[in-house]
Amino acid sequence: MPINVNNAGLKNPSIDTKTSRQPETGQPGNSPAPAKSGGDSVSITSEAQQLNRLQEKAMNSSGVDQGKVDRIKAQIESGSYKVDVEQLASKLAQFEGDLFGNPTSNEE
Repeated sequence: MPINVNNAGLKNPSIDTKTSRQPETGQPGNSPAPAKSGGDSVSITSEAQQLNRLQEKAMNSSGVDQGKVDRIKAQIESGSYKVDVEQLASKLAQFEGDLFGNPTSNEE
């Protein structure tokens, strides 16, 4: 049995989403803010401006440090790249701990 989500075609003006009603003045809780002469204005904090710049930079970034990739690639090709197995094992254990909710301790 289908459910009619449109209220069976009944029209209720207080719920009608197609009409845009402005709040009436004089009612408590619905009074609009007093209008200022000269129009509305918006000011953005310096933190919000900095966040906006960082978001734009992140959106335009590939997320890859190409300089670091090139250095490691050159080290691998020359045979001078060394893997720190202790650090690798520690980072893997930390990652698994974060992933599964079991924080690991670095104490031995």
